[in-house]
Amino acid sequence: MLQRLRHAEIMRRVRLSGATSVRDLASQLGVSPSTIRRDLEVLDRDGTLRRVRGGALASVDADDARPFAEVEAVDEQDKEAVAARAAALVRDGDVILLDIGTTTMRLARRLRGRRVTVVTSSLAVLDVLRSDPEVELLLLGGMVRRPYHSLVGVLTEAALSQVVADRVFLGASGVRPDGQLVDTTLAEVPLKRAMIAAARQVVLLVDRHKFPGTGALRVCGPEDIDVIVTNEGADEATLRNCAAAGAEVLLT
Repeated sequence: MLQRLRHAEIMRRVRLSGATSVRDLASQLGVSPSTIRRDLEVLDRDGTLRRVRGGALASVDADDARPFAEVEAVDEQDKEAVAARAAALVRDGDVILLDIGTTTMRLARRLRGRRVTVVTSSLAVLDVLRSDPEVELLLLGGMVRRPYHSLVGVLTEAALSQVVADRVFLGASGVRPDGQLVDTTLAEVPLKRAMIAAARQVVLLVDRHKFPGTGALRVCGPEDIDVIVTNEGADEATLRNCAAAGAEVLLT
């Protein structure tokens, strides 16, 4: 791969995940760790990312660099397939929590006309379901995080403490090879944990490109996930580690 193209791909991956390691980039791009280290030094000097020990961080908030509308257009077919498979898990009468994200928004579209209760902190889900008379829609309060169409903060966490859901459909920045669920944004991590605590079943919705994935912040371990919905082609070793911890893996 040409250096110019490699640099562009490194920046795409760092912006998408917020943080990544030399080892992961070398594996994903098929080059040596020393090549990646040289690339990161160049990009750090240019100010396009921040070089840290063992890897790199996005120089700005990942969601500011890649706003919701841009993320929505990436890997659309894979996300649609995951959303379709997840919709089949929902039963009439269910109370479900929908996390933020472009895949959960697609799931919301497939719940139109269903007799379900949807609880969410996602303004994108609100936009999809606000006019549907069949869906009982509960919007969690909080501070508006505009780049990613979400509500965050102590008010959101307090509202979640009152919720008892049948299942939560959770998104994430990625799944580490050992099955650890990671994310990139500090404000979202406590909400994901609160959603996990509020639901009887935890369903992870992640397309195949997030296996293995990267992120600076741990959300939970694989033992906290009941079901994973992803695509054929997701990293098999990572999926095996998740299954060994008790997660049911559903492939589309």
